[in-house]
Amino acid sequence: MISARRRVAPRLAATAVATGMFAAGAIATGGPAVADETPGGVIATLDGLEIAETVDVTMPNGQEHSIQGGLFNLTADDGGTFQTYCIDFNTPAQNGTAYRETGWDSSTLHENPEAGRIHWILQNSYPVVNDLAGLAGSVGAESLTETQAAAGTQAAIWNLSDGVDAVPENENAALLTEWLLSSAEDVPEPNASLELSPSQVSGEPGQIIGPVTVNTTAESVFVTPDAAAAEQGVTIVDANGEFIAEDQAVANGTELYFSVPADAEPGTAALTATASSQVPVGRAFTGIDVPTQTLILAGSSESSVTAGASVNWAGEGVPSVAVTAEQICAEGGVDVTVDNTGDVPFEFELAGETVEVAPGSAESVLVPVEDGQAYEIEIAHPVEGEEPWLFTGVLDCSTEDNPDNEPAPASTGGSGGDAADDGPDLAETGNSGGNPVMIGGIAVALLAVGAGAVLFIRRKSATAGE
Repeated sequence: MISARRRVAPRLAATAVATGMFAAGAIATGGPAVADETPGGVIATLDGLEIAETVDVTMPNGQEHSIQGGLFNLTADDGGTFQTYCIDFNTPAQNGTAYRETGWDSSTLHENPEAGRIHWILQNSYPVVNDLAGLAGSVGAESLTETQAAAGTQAAIWNLSDGVDAVPENENAALLTEWLLSSAEDVPEPNASLELSPSQVSGEPGQIIGPVTVNTTAESVFVTPDAAAAEQGVTIVDANGEFIAEDQAVANGTELYFSVPADAEPGTAALTATASSQVPVGRAFTGIDVPTQTLILAGSSESSVTAGASVNWAGEGVPSVAVTAEQICAEGGVDVTVDNTGDVPFEFELAGETVEVAPGSAESVLVPVEDGQAYEIEIAHPVEGEEPWLFTGVLDCSTEDNPDNEPAPASTGGSGGDAADDGPDLAETGNSGGNPVMIGGIAVALLAVGAGAVLFIRRKSATAGE
């Protein structure tokens, strides 16, 4: 497959974000199923801060805060539970917010040189290490309770994730923090619980189209085609074209293909991969379509994990296109990749720029988005009657909530500390039940950003198989 490598002069274009719905904590989402598949990961709802004690935090600017630090609980729809620590001190957490498992590059840990040490702390402290007497002995403490261990662990993580000086008020918890920071080593990022890559492929009728690779820590994954696949005679096969039944387990690294009949009219189909697994400790969790505190997994029960992928196909003389989008914190935006496996060029508009993708090539367009800003990206489908691709979300990548690197104000009933005179403190690591005044303020701010902001797009080639 070849790729057209040419640089296009950037043009200004207004962002298509911010609706009145955002004040209620959601972004309006529409468009087709073809833009709605999720590459993978657990989705769970934040219940709140459950196991915590007071931690004294000194900001880089010298401002001091006394807040509750420790373990948050999240619950998945199937009843699975997750314990997490905060890695985003300055951002309030909204109880009831939906969170999605994600990689470090799509979270506040992107380009953080201490991310691996945070992972070590998670692996070597509470709740992974639940022998509190043994943990106390290791750190030289008289004893450790669950709340002390959680506070000591959270304080150590804050030192590395946010660059603050965090020390628990309890002496035993403070000894744990000191030991964790002095002992921590660099540990690689954990793998996803379940991920399909890429989440969309394209081709022509009469082919097996793919591959879609299964990346998982689960022992077995089961794949189910959707109703559209059954109606159009599309089946799921392996690299040799062998049929994969719904009750047939597939393993990590398996390559999946869509087998499309030669007489199929231009169309789409999808599959869902499902597994039962514990999510690996160290995976990041970010809010879905709303700015909220980024969390990192410290422990979980077994839970159902799903991922989706889809296929588009077209006949001669029509572009056969797959479109995917990925938030890339390090580059400050959303990377949209368009892959054209058809026999004619595909032309589309994005952020005021006309982009042409030659047959047998792919193009990636980086759509810059301000941190904390909502975005909406739409690309028209080349097949008449098909819905456009639509991607929406909020870029949530920075741990700095304001220029002074101070905690974001939130009326959460905190202890206040020395910062009490300056306004509400970021209690419970920013945990909030969803103060409507605060949420409305954030919404107004983002609406202003969305209304007045402009985007530059940067184009880069993305050749399949490179």
